[in-house]
Amino acid sequence: MGDRELGPVDEEERLRQLVLRHERWRARDALNLLPSENFASPRVLRYLGTDLARRYTLPLHESAHGEPVDNGYAGTRYSDEIEALASRKAAELLHGTHASVRPLSGHIAAMSVLAPLLPPGSTYMAIQPADGGYDGYAPGFLPAVLGHRVLPLPLQGPMHRLDPEEVVPLIRRDRPKAVVLGQSFFLLPYPLTPVVEAAHEVDALVLYDASHVLGLIMGGEFQRPLDEGVDVVFGSTHKSFFGPQGGLLATRRRDLFEQIDQALIWRIVDNTHLNRIAALAQALLEMEREGPAYARQVILNTRALARALDGEGFPMIGREEGYTRSHQAFFDGGALKARLGVGPAGLARRLERDDLLLDLVGRVGAAELTRLGFQEKEMSLVASLMTRSLHGDRTVRKEVHALRHRFRR
Repeated sequence: MGDRELGPVDEEERLRQLVLRHERWRARDALNLLPSENFASPRVLRYLGTDLARRYTLPLHESAHGEPVDNGYAGTRYSDEIEALASRKAAELLHGTHASVRPLSGHIAAMSVLAPLLPPGSTYMAIQPADGGYDGYAPGFLPAVLGHRVLPLPLQGPMHRLDPEEVVPLIRRDRPKAVVLGQSFFLLPYPLTPVVEAAHEVDALVLYDASHVLGLIMGGEFQRPLDEGVDVVFGSTHKSFFGPQGGLLATRRRDLFEQIDQALIWRIVDNTHLNRIAALAQALLEMEREGPAYARQVILNTRALARALDGEGFPMIGREEGYTRSHQAFFDGGALKARLGVGPAGLARRLERDDLLLDLVGRVGAAELTRLGFQEKEMSLVASLMTRSLHGDRTVRKEVHALRHRFRR
């Protein structure tokens, strides 16, 4: 007799089991070293599952049938306050005066800035994937969708360092409408002053995609883009910042904010997912309270992890410069394969069997472990577990679980 077809009840049970297994694995047992993820608090997760998840808001500030309408929906008296709180806290933590928490992701936050501020046909400069930049700024992606032309903003060396002596002449020569800073492979802060001065000389905006380093910036580490003259900061809210998945943006320029805000409704975003905004507000309040200590410890832990991995025989980029000043460090992919017989993807696949989670493109990070309470002294232990896992020690998975269970939040 063959496998019977699953009925609706069986499929519901299968779904329930899949969710529970994921929850047990990712939230309880695994050690997560992915620099693109973080650990949201129970209260953040609680707000994602409230009645707000099934409600709308549609700020209009228009008139309909001869009557003034400030929102297309009734029933928003509390959700309006929630959004206002989240926006205010985002602005404060980024040292801005105007902020929006409506973008549904970091990518949509980028669209929300680029689309209204740069007309179709505009040229902007952005760091390209070959230099560690975000793939979304490559020619076939956001520039193609929005009708823009993108020029590469070059970085130097394996640590992807921005050299003003190289970049400033390019800005003056090419006269772009904007310079977009921000990377997926992001170790070092930028020397912003000369870039901002050169961009503003040619009437170009400076836009800072802080998706990866948002939590560090909010915690007062890494750098303060708006204090250093950047026009708009934007990004995703679930990497070094420990919010729910989503996006936000902030600026000090009212004229730019008004252009962005007007373009959001019915152009970039329709419903803004009020449950996400409530969860984001909670994360912002936690960042206000815990951010400085958290951001400082993330950088200390990540440097300690990179140093320990290097000592364990995993070749790492940037030893002479302390490896990193952010929440991520880089494996030296070529040296890794030559020395250990696996590249970053192979290493990640092997370690996942023991519930040690890396990305497959050569980055490692300590933001989630820091959020759980790990300190520098635990980084050596994590590196040792990674070595033993690579070499097939069958006791590692149990030790990974035991270590993770020591840190409950």
